[in-house]
Amino acid sequence: MKLVALFAGLLALLAAPVSAQNRPGDFDFYVLTLSWSPSYCAAEGSSRKDNYQCAGPRRYAFVVHGLWPQYERGFPEFCDRGAPRVPQRQIDGMLDLMPSPGLVIHQWRKHGTCTGLGSRDYFEQVRKARTAIAIPPQYSDTVDWKMVSPGEVETAFRTANPGLPGDAIAVTCDSRHLREVRICLTDGMKFRPCPEIDRRACRTGRVAMPPTR
Repeated sequence: MKLVALFAGLLALLAAPVSAQNRPGDFDFYVLTLSWSPSYCAAEGSSRKDNYQCAGPRRYAFVVHGLWPQYERGFPEFCDRGAPRVPQRQIDGMLDLMPSPGLVIHQWRKHGTCTGLGSRDYFEQVRKARTAIAIPPQYSDTVDWKMVSPGEVETAFRTANPGLPGDAIAVTCDSRHLREVRICLTDGMKFRPCPEIDRRACRTGRVAMPPTR
């Protein structure tokens, strides 16, 4: 009997950290993730059924992938699987920043539900975060392939956004393409350090930035 009680106690201890996570509104900071749309389309987007981003008439450069709540280590996700669906008017209202209805819905379900906000307020936060960041002019639209180093892109963003520290931004890539710029923000949309995000930055020497279509 004592062994059973001890085993139950150990299971409870092991389960405690998990149950403490994924609680809506319980997080430390945000990461605004800006995706270089041509890289996404070159790597995987053309195979998706949703062709808003990669086969439509609009030319996309940096787009909002998402606004992600983060812990100092790790992140919450899917905090309310019973959350209400995003109204169509809210989806339509985000398509200037997030180029796919499917992306808008997924970001709400995976990340937005962890903010403790309703969908309207969450997407208002997404817009505030995007408004707070200036895109370097050389990346607003491109007609030719570029080969860049992640450091060049980071420097360009820091120049365009005075006060953005080096440990509050990370540029990511895959084996060939520059993929994303991730910027860490407080709830008040101020820059803040995020060592774990910074450590995950791309270390490749040079990567491609495909042109906008």
